[in-house]
Amino acid sequence: MSLFLDLDDVYLSEELRSIRRTIRRFIDEEVKPHADRWEDEGRVPREVYLRMGELGILGMPYPEAYGGSDLGLFGTLVLGEELGRSTYGGVAGAIALQTDMSAGHLARHGSAPLKERYLRDIVAGRIVCSTAVTEPDAGSDVASLKTSARAEGGDFVLNGSKMFITSGVHADIYFVAARTDPQARGAHGVSLFVVEKGTPGLSIRGPLKKTGWLSSDTAQLFFDEVRVPAANLIGELNKGFQHVMEGFEHERFSIGAISLGHCEAAIELTLRWLADRSAFGAKLWDLHGIKLEMARLLTELCAAKALLYQSVDVAVRGGDARTLAAMVKAHLPPLANRILYQCVQFHGGMGFMRETAVERMSRDSRVLAIGGGATEVMLMEVSKHIHRQLR
Repeated sequence: MSLFLDLDDVYLSEELRSIRRTIRRFIDEEVKPHADRWEDEGRVPREVYLRMGELGILGMPYPEAYGGSDLGLFGTLVLGEELGRSTYGGVAGAIALQTDMSAGHLARHGSAPLKERYLRDIVAGRIVCSTAVTEPDAGSDVASLKTSARAEGGDFVLNGSKMFITSGVHADIYFVAARTDPQARGAHGVSLFVVEKGTPGLSIRGPLKKTGWLSSDTAQLFFDEVRVPAANLIGELNKGFQHVMEGFEHERFSIGAISLGHCEAAIELTLRWLADRSAFGAKLWDLHGIKLEMARLLTELCAAKALLYQSVDVAVRGGDARTLAAMVKAHLPPLANRILYQCVQFHGGMGFMRETAVERMSRDSRVLAIGGGATEVMLMEVSKHIHRQLR
């Protein structure tokens, strides 16, 4: 067993193992040398998307007909883990949004003309996309959203606002959830639309100032009589909530993979620090309490990795993995926060300095337990499954 429980030979094809090597080489050579500057600039440059599109990295979950490679959830797992291992959560968040948290809505439910118009350019990195679901009063509770879309002639007219929209400043298009049936309540009467940046009535406030994910911009969107063609409807009218929920399983596995990568990088960096750093007449690694704590954290991480890979395997084989995805999302991000807390602690004063990767990852990891469904919401979903089994 390698330090981090190598499961590639068990679950991944040779093609995916080769892609992992390509992604890791790309991150080492073309991301890490520049990512500190991107943190300062608050953005991932366009040329990065274009380069990743050229390498085929952005299209792994999508059909070959649109330039993708149809590698599905295991492709998502490999990409998320390697992005997390980069130690730059902002880069991971920006790219994973493109590949696994937004374009999937279009790929699953978009009409052929919509996919022809947008999906190929998304896969190639020529279009940056974003999802606009969260609102000031509707976060994890998606059914409470208030942004409206009324039919008028051959168009829909959108009014309302969206909050905490990743890539909101730099995206070219947004997949926007809006209520199309004003009489419906909760999950009913919601639809999804493609809205292009520059559409009259759409305004953007940002980038918002965040604790972490500094190279991934976040914005608030405002819709004031924003008119979009009826052809920009994604999927069925009033079925948008169900379409969004279908994407959550994929998103939760992606966030779990990013969390896993963060943990692997943090533990590796911390073990090197402990082996080199002296205190009280010995190397830090020689202190008994530190050895036991690192052993405990590594054991928990290996168990979490097994949960993630096996859960993705269930989904790939066509099984019902909704509860497993909720378990992954409920377990891995909090574990990442706990591991990063301890890694900062063992780095001492250097762990509190902006120049260290563990300090950055400790800030970046915090949002992983919030975005894509807060931990408590995930545990509620798991408890509902338990309740159904007990009936």
